[in-house]
Amino acid sequence: QVQLVESGGGLVQAGGSLRLSCSASGRTFSGYAMGWFRQAPGKEREFVAAINWSGASTYSADSVKGRFIISRDNAKNTVYLQMSSLKPEDTGVYYCGKGRDSSGSSGRDSYDSWGQGTQVTVSS
Repeated sequence: QVQLVESGGGLVQAGGSLRLSCSASGRTFSGYAMGWFRQAPGKEREFVAAINWSGASTYSADSVKGRFIISRDNAKNTVYLQMSSLKPEDTGVYYCGKGRDSSGSSGRDSYDSWGQGTQVTVSS
């Protein structure tokens, strides 16, 4: 089973940037889609962005389009989320997930392994 570890979260002012990383152990990382989700206090975990196995296709939620970019480096077993123009409503715990297949999806059920999460706090 793949183990996922997120890092890069922190406190940032509105308008700032952060880059999250998700490092995966195991040899199966490169064959699967990866995704980022986030959960704000009192809210459901929601889709942020996904990337297919090769990195050729990416998907993002409307709320982050044009501000967040997902990418991956299969040689390093790492997926990234570059976040720019951050807003207070981006605050939450960010989780990366390993997809059940290679294509990528916005549905939580399409992911079968999760990291422990990293906190992102955007102050106004």
